[in-house]
Amino acid sequence: MQHIIDRFISYVTIDTESDPNSNTTPSTQKQWDLAHKLTKELISIGMKDVSIDNNAYVMATLPSNVDYEVPTIGFISHFDTSPDFTGKHVKPRVVKNYDGKDIALNVEENIILSPSYFEDLLLYVGQTLIVTDGTTLLGADDKAGITEIVTAMEYLINNPEIKHGTIKVAFTPDEEIGRGAHKFDVKKFGADWAYTMDGSQIGELEYENFNAAGAKIRVIGKIVHPGYAKGKMVNSMYYASEFINALPKEETPERTEGYEGFFHLYHIEGKVEETTLQYIIRDHDKVKFEARKALMEKIVANLNSKYQAEVFELEIKDQYYNMREKVEPVMHIVDIAEEAMTTLGITPLIKPIRGGTDGSQLSYMGLPCPNIFAGGHNFHGRYEYVPVESMQKAVEVICKIAELTANKYK
Repeated sequence: MQHIIDRFISYVTIDTESDPNSNTTPSTQKQWDLAHKLTKELISIGMKDVSIDNNAYVMATLPSNVDYEVPTIGFISHFDTSPDFTGKHVKPRVVKNYDGKDIALNVEENIILSPSYFEDLLLYVGQTLIVTDGTTLLGADDKAGITEIVTAMEYLINNPEIKHGTIKVAFTPDEEIGRGAHKFDVKKFGADWAYTMDGSQIGELEYENFNAAGAKIRVIGKIVHPGYAKGKMVNSMYYASEFINALPKEETPERTEGYEGFFHLYHIEGKVEETTLQYIIRDHDKVKFEARKALMEKIVANLNSKYQAEVFELEIKDQYYNMREKVEPVMHIVDIAEEAMTTLGITPLIKPIRGGTDGSQLSYMGLPCPNIFAGGHNFHGRYEYVPVESMQKAVEVICKIAELTANKYK
């Protein structure tokens, strides 16, 4: 257990926050720090063909140890952390034998991680948790996944009696800003299929995700001295509120679950002369997804018609699509993961992802890629935590998938 803890902490204490406003890959220079560390670590544990390209994509190979043909499988995680909350100066704390009570993350600022609000904590009574100090996120999304992949490869190397085919691993930048797979070299990776280790609760196994788009609404106003503004001033912030209120109020992240889609306003920047709204649009159903985009276009058209001017400008860009379409024709890859969990005494939780992973884009790039739990909870904020036992189980799942795949093709 201590080995996993030490490895995980060595990763999360490196700041790798990505930046959606950057045009480079990786989007932040600091992501290189962990990318280079991982490259050296993969070499040190005995992986072969270790490489890092000009965009910080790290890849490596564990050669087959059987004398017959087995499909090449892969495991993928991302090393950037979300720009939603700072990942600078992460100070993780290990809570042993969790007692099911409140955890004071930061006494001075009265920041409490409580099971009365985060009920999932009660699933891990008696286990070892890694938490934040309440001032940063933790980075289990997805440094827990990286920890698990590296540890699993190390275990397979040190235990050659476990038979497996060729295994590829990859670590990517910029997943949190939707660009993790944009420059992924699928041909170089060379796997028949792969798994992202990027889920949350132990047991999660996912092959459906949202269809996703980003929307930017620019609202144009006119600034005039307020003392002489009658009939002349156009306050873009008031107009922007009309757009916000025209969207369905019940279709937001905090009011939806399961397969329900949403509109999420995540950023506003405004002054009288100009206001910008930034949304993400999400829906598992492709028809409903297209209808959501059309609704935004209709609202903009109606408001511009109402004011007889081009007050509103809308730009929508698709980000990724539901990978179910690409995974269903090869469902045996999900079945293998499910069997691995069941064999290890883990109850598979097969459900749609209310988000996206590198795997959603990779599936459309020719690499079918379901998602497996990495163990963390409360991603992208100060209340993030990960049970160490969940990370250990994820390591076992990776090894078991490799073993089962080899056995099935014997």
